[in-house]
Amino acid sequence: MYFLKFFTQRVLAGSALVFLLAPSIDAQEILLEDNFSGQPEQRWRFISDRVMGGVSTGKLTFELSDGDIVAHMTGTVSTANNGGFIQFRRNIQVPKNARGIVLRVRGNDQAYFIHARTRDARVPWHHYRTTFDATSQWRDVNLPFNSFAPSSRGLPGKLRGSFIRSLGIVAYGREHRADIEVKWLAFY
Repeated sequence: MYFLKFFTQRVLAGSALVFLLAPSIDAQEILLEDNFSGQPEQRWRFISDRVMGGVSTGKLTFELSDGDIVAHMTGTVSTANNGGFIQFRRNIQVPKNARGIVLRVRGNDQAYFIHARTRDARVPWHHYRTTFDATSQWRDVNLPFNSFAPSSRGLPGKLRGSFIRSLGIVAYGREHRADIEVKWLAFY
């Protein structure tokens, strides 16, 4: 329970992480957190539509911002050549009783997605997804699993957290410039 201990210590130290998240989430509900410390480049990787012939470009860096390490993805999303995404992704085992994801983000006032791949996926592009806005100010986004929709009819209708195998923060589906920072994400 290192992550719960870390998260609780940050709250007790005066960092209002939990109380800014959502009124219904408190420190005892946080089950797992990734705050991009401890060699995040070994957990997270950048992927673009170039793996399937697209032309989107981008990069993922881990930078110091206001005393914290953040994941910073930038790039250009292009729908040319059947493309249309850039993302950073990690494999993960979600706690069995998790109900959702919460993350602290800021960006360029664009909509972004979280894609969750599960053991139900028959092909690599099957996933569950939900959207959120990354505004120019840090904000906490609460995304319950029931807000995720399947990307195809080949998946069961509801996302089950315990079935999640990987998670991606994604700029997707339209021509645009991506610029998003994530300070941390957690499961509750």
